Amino acid sequence: MTTQALDKRVKVLVIGAGAMGSGIAHVAALAGHPVYLFDTRWEAVERGMAAIAKDLAFLVSRGKLAEAERAAAIARLTPVTELAPAADAGLAIEAIVENLEVKQSLLRELEALLAPEAILATNTSSLSVTAMGAALVRPGRLAGLHFFNPAPRMKLVEIVSGLATEPAVAECLHATARAWGKVPVYAKSTPGFIVNRVARPYYAEALRVLAEDAAAPATLDAALREGCGFPMGPFELMDLIGHDVNFAVTRSVFDAYFGDRRFTPSLIQQELVAAGRLGRKSGRGFYDYAEAAARPEPEAEPAHAGESRLTVVGDLAAAVPLVARLEAAGVEVRRAPGEGAGQGWIEIGAARLALSDGRTATRRAAEEGVANLVLLDLARDYAATPRVVLARADKCGHGAWAAVVGTLQRAGLVVSRIDDVAGLVCLRTVAMLANEAADAVLQGIGSAADIDTAMRYGTNYPQGPLAWADALGPAFVAAVLRNLCEHYGEERYRVSPLLQRLALQPGRRFHAG
Repeated sequence: MTTQALDKRVKVLVIGAGAMGSGIAHVAALAGHPVYLFDTRWEAVERGMAAIAKDLAFLVSRGKLAEAERAAAIARLTPVTELAPAADAGLAIEAIVENLEVKQSLLRELEALLAPEAILATNTSSLSVTAMGAALVRPGRLAGLHFFNPAPRMKLVEIVSGLATEPAVAECLHATARAWGKVPVYAKSTPGFIVNRVARPYYAEALRVLAEDAAAPATLDAALREGCGFPMGPFELMDLIGHDVNFAVTRSVFDAYFGDRRFTPSLIQQELVAAGRLGRKSGRGFYDYAEAAARPEPEAEPAHAGESRLTVVGDLAAAVPLVARLEAAGVEVRRAPGEGAGQGWIEIGAARLALSDGRTATRRAAEEGVANLVLLDLARDYAATPRVVLARADKCGHGAWAAVVGTLQRAGLVVSRIDDVAGLVCLRTVAMLANEAADAVLQGIGSAADIDTAMRYGTNYPQGPLAWADALGPAFVAAVLRNLCEHYGEERYRVSPLLQRLALQPGRRFHAG
């Protein structure tokens, strides 16, 4: 066994001709391997072959694939409805129903059929690779090879090792996936692996803010999409995935971690599933997808006059680019010394505008003795974001609020107000994503580099959560989480021990250099 990619002469057997299986067969055949596509029903195999042919023809029509390459890939595919003719395969990838006993039975059959040196791989997204391997005589030859749907388009592949997986097997699959044009990452067999575990807060925090009636889904989606650069907001993404699927994954991770409150499912989503409002596929979820239905617009504050000058006090940390944007819009900026790094604010008329630190505006106003306090939510790039999200303390006067809103509007910003919830929506989401990723590193599920890569390529996040934490500063992220934990009194927001360690060492980051 070598740690190089499998030779292209090695035959690949893909079991399951559905969307995922046919997609994997497409990838392997296009990479140059002879491929058996197996399903128990001939009509399923025919549909899988037709889907591959259609997809390859589409690539040719778009100029992304030569006709000769398309024909060669098709010629490498052999449809089968029996496993015996594929006994010479050197790699078998199962992509069948997510049922442990069914997968174990199939893997035992494959182990008996194929040569002892053959590699067995499972495309499971939720089941234990260790448990699957326990049913085998040679469990070291089994690893997870988790593609993301659609397999021909999505770059990420999680290479998942169970307790018995031979390191050389994982290394070979890693090299093979890279040779197939994918972006592979190593992961340990734990519930959710990397992506399905680390991504849970993206849905959970938005659902929590919605449960507090802080804003409508359209506004929260716009905040995370426009303010932080996520490709889709959490509510529109859950509608796309299907609430039955998304809720089931959350339940699975929650149960697998013995009821860890960090993964607590949402009652709101449970109600949607119970009502049959599963999202796009049922015609209704958080949004109505009926042909005549109007898509709700995110809320935006009406125009206000704003101020022509402001004062920056101290260090604004991540919000520094906002000041340059206001200056470019003609607002006169004065500067005054502050108390410490990242503890600054902006004086606008009678109001104080500050970046959220995880406390509510009302609590922070009381503690700092500033009634007219307005909090600014996190944005990935304040110099370019089209939208900012604000929350005001309960005692903040309308005139002070209008001055802040109008001044930000002068810089071309759309301002959305949400109710005074701790951490607003973008900040708490990014902090929790980073916290979950930090725990995944701490527990050896993946390296910091692999986890960030997985989240960028598996979910199309604009930035890896640990790189994001590095940019904000681990100490700041840890402080946000501590404030959330104190506010809610829940272990859900407990700070990862690894994040705490970095927070205590100025200059230390998840990624060196």
